[in-house]
Parts: sequence; structure tokens; C-alpha cells
Amino acid sequence: MVFHVLEEMRIRALGVIDDAVVELSPGFTAVTGETGAGKTMVVTSLGLLLGGRADAALVRIGAKAAVVEGRLTVDARSAAAVRAEEAGAELEDGVLLISRTLSAEGRSRAHVGGRSVPVGLLGELADDLVAVHGQTDQQGLLRPARQRQALDRYAGAAVAGPLEKYAGAYRRLRAVSAELEELTTRARERAQEADLLRFGLEEVAAAEPRPGEDEELAAEAERLGHAEALASAAAVAHTALAGNPEDPEGVDAATLVAGAHRAVEAVRSHDPALAGLADRIGEVGILLSDVAGDLAGYADNLDADPIRLAGVEERRAALTQLTRKYGETIADVLIWAEQGAARLAELDGDDDRIGELTAERDALRTELGELAQALTDARTEAAGRFAEAVTAELASLVMPHARVTFAIRQTETEEDGIEVGGRPVVFGPHGADEVELLLAPHPGAPPRPIAKGASGGELSRVMLAVEVVFAGSDPVPTYLFDEVDAGVGGKAAVEVGRRLARLARSAQVVVVTHLPQVAAFADRHLVVEKTNDGSVTRSGVKAMEGEDRVRELSRMLAGQEDSELARAHAEELLEAARAGR
Repeated sequence: MVFHVLEEMRIRALGVIDDAVVELSPGFTAVTGETGAGKTMVVTSLGLLLGGRADAALVRIGAKAAVVEGRLTVDARSAAAVRAEEAGAELEDGVLLISRTLSAEGRSRAHVGGRSVPVGLLGELADDLVAVHGQTDQQGLLRPARQRQALDRYAGAAVAGPLEKYAGAYRRLRAVSAELEELTTRARERAQEADLLRFGLEEVAAAEPRPGEDEELAAEAERLGHAEALASAAAVAHTALAGNPEDPEGVDAATLVAGAHRAVEAVRSHDPALAGLADRIGEVGILLSDVAGDLAGYADNLDADPIRLAGVEERRAALTQLTRKYGETIADVLIWAEQGAARLAELDGDDDRIGELTAERDALRTELGELAQALTDARTEAAGRFAEAVTAELASLVMPHARVTFAIRQTETEEDGIEVGGRPVVFGPHGADEVELLLAPHPGAPPRPIAKGASGGELSRVMLAVEVVFAGSDPVPTYLFDEVDAGVGGKAAVEVGRRLARLARSAQVVVVTHLPQVAAFADRHLVVEKTNDGSVTRSGVKAMEGEDRVRELSRMLAGQEDSELARAHAEELLEAARAGR
């Protein structure tokens, strides 16, 4: 049962399409049209809708933005529906709305279920919803890396389990090897760094600086350097406040304030306001007396000791040597010393660390060798089943004598390899296996890589066979094929159409095709037509039924819609397709 169906796409201002609606069926939908009519824009639109790369050149000339909107029915329990709801999307009666907007300036926006989302989310949903296959995908199948991915996907948990463990061990080995290389190749630099740290720490330890000592000494040096001036100023100030005993006639501040206090104190009882002023004058007198006493004590205690001053300056010079090298202040110097001691301990422990890392590296390489062997075994077992299934599919696609096999091998190396099967081999993030899909198109022909041994039509059928095999083991709800029948004709084209129809029994299949033999098998036949001005409008995507479908198949067969011979052939194709599904 198909739980996900792409029901409809609306495309606006994309390429040749002005404004068109593409209504799809749950089964097999064929999309046809004249060359250049815009059939490929259907594939491009779905690619954008599912997180594909945006290109501002796709926006129709004169338009501000291109918009693609899609309506899908989804199972609320599916991974795609759950992921969409986690992103804030809303599902209404099992319907999920997706849209992608591409501005003429190249900016791209995505919405899922009425909520703005990162474009990357569309790609995540696509993994569970749609498999898109076009001409570029056929070329991708030629790359060994894609072939390995295809085999791993088919193998399922048998490869996924050890591959996950292998990938974790591989990442750890990379990290351990990088740290080990850094420790060993920079041994000289690290030894020099340790020597410099030791010298600096010894220098700081010998000076024994105290936190804030530099500031205390600076203040003391300032005081000792100006001791005579400070003593003279204190004496003058004391005389001004308390008077000079040797000059009884002199006037001082304390005497003047005392006289003021006596004057108002005598009449304070007559006015509360004056009483308050009398109190304040009394306070001034007390304060003057205290300050005068402190000035006398300051002058007595001030020590103009040149020997002490010399000692202070010598200590300051020693501390300045430290701050010049290790920090702005003594506090900074002490922080440097703490950090330097920790770094020195780290450097001194390098030998132990190198030993630990070497042991871990060797253990990881042994583990990787075992996991790589497990991957090879799992891939080899799956390759036999996968190749047999694809070969059987090719027989139904008019390649009855073709045989597909996988070559799984490892490259031996003298350096930096892991032991697999008793041999040091090259390894990477996905194991040590080089996987290559081989095709023998007919008996007696040696198996050759499909990049060299398959024609365009054969490659199209191999790709379709691979996808049909996947549909049986790891299905997706919707398949979109862009001219998967390229290079195919005659009986082979009929069989391609028949196989697509069978695939549509368990999934939604959308095929952009130029072959009437394929289109005849479709449950729904859409035709893309341009208007006179070269654009595709809302009415430019039509569903062909009855007589209209016969006329379109006739056009595809003979280029003439009204040819009696072509019409008879078209009706024959439709009848054969109905009988052969």
C-alpha cells in the first residue's frame, strides 16, 4: 500500500512555464510533449521542491521569482510526516503542502505545512518520499563510489551495522594519527618551548613576587623620593592650623575658629538657628584639631631614608624585568607562571602520551582490519544476490543474455595500510573495498565496467533494473524518471514501459518520456504544450484520455496526429499495454 502520493504540483515562472498545474495519479503517470515544450521542467520543479540546488537562471525572464508548490498525501506515522511536524509544519487530513520560491537575484526560500523552514529540510524529506532519476543519475551510476553506495543500500543492515562501527573507528584513528604526528614531528619545537618555560618559571620563582607588590613599591618610592618636600608641606600646614609655639602673636585657624565659637555660644539660647550654627562651628574646631594632630604625626613618622629608597628601586627594577617579559603587571606575571607550569607539565608528559597514542593507533588499525573484512564479506554476499536480481530484471527488459556482476577488490600498499586477509591494503572512510559493476551484454563477452561496456540504451535499462530491485528491498513512495528510456526503442521500449507499470503497482511512478511504447502503459498521460508565444500556461499541461490520447500517441509515433496508420498503431499499443500489465 502506498502511503505517500504526490498529488499535484503548481509551477509558476520557471523556465518556459508561465503558470501550470501538473496533476499526478497514484499509479503510473507519463509526461510527454514536443521537444523543448518544457517536459524537463517537471523534473526540475520536483527537484527544487525536494531541496535541489537553486539556479537563478531558471527564473522566467521578466519575472521576479519562480515558485513551485506541491501537495502530498502522507501517512501521519511516517518518518517524513514526523520530521515535518517537528519543524512546525501542519498536516491537514493527511495532506502536506510544500513550496519553494526562487528569486531572480538567486535567493531561495522554502515552506512546509505553512511554516518557513531551511531548504535543507526539503532534502531530508526527499530521502523518504521520492527517488529522482535523470540523465545525470545515469552518469552517476558510472562512478565506482555510486556503485558501492548502491550495493550498500541493497545490503541493508548487513553492511550498515559494521559500516557504522568502521566509520567511528576510522574517525578516531584519523584523530589519533593526527595528534601523534603533531607530537612526533614537532618534538624539537616542543623541547625548545619547554626549555623557555623552565627558564621563565625559574626566573619568576627566584624573584618571589607577591600579588600587588609592584604597586606597593611604586607608592613607597614616590613617597621616599619626595620626603623633604612632604615634611616641609606638613609643617607649614600644621602651623597654619595649630599655630607656632615660638610665635605667640601669630594667628592660626584653630584660634580663629575657637573665637568664633565663643562669640555665638554666648547667645545661642536666644535663637535655635544660631545654636545650630554654634554646634557646626564646634565640629569644625574639633576637625581642625584632629587634622593638626595627624599632620604632626605624619611629619614625625616621615623617614627620608636614602638606603631604603635604593632598596625599593632595586626591587622595582627586578620586578620590571619580569613584567617586561611575562606580563603587564605582577598579577599578570603570576598568571603566566601558573599557565606556564601547566603547559610544561603537558610538554613533559609528551613521551608518555606518544606511547599511549601509539598503542591506541595500533589497536584501532587491528580493529579496522577486522571491520573492513566484515564489510567485504557482507558486500560480497549481497553483491551475488544484487547482481542476480538485476540480471533477472534485464532479461525482462529485452537483454535476456546480459549478465551483471560485481567486482570487489582491495588495493595492496606498502605504506599506511591495514591488514585485511593478511595483506596490507589501502583503506578509506567506507572500508577497503573498491566496488565496480560489470556488464556482459551477451554470451561470450567478457564482463566489463558499465562505463565502458554499456551503450546508452543498455545503461538506461541497467539503471531501471537497479531501481526495480531497490523497490523490492528498500522502496520509496514515488519514483520520477527523466527519459530513462534514452537510447531504447522497439521491443525494448515496450518492455521498459511494462516494467515501469509493474513498479507502479507498489509505488507512484512519474516518467518523462518521448517513447509512445512507454507512454502507452501509463495510468495517466499528461502532455506539455506551448502557446504561440513560447510559454507553457495553466492550460498547457493537459490530461490525455480517449481520443486525445490516441492522437498524442499518433503524433509520437509518426509525427502526424491524423495519420490513419499511426492511429491504428497507437490503438494497438494501448490495447497491448492494457493486456500486458
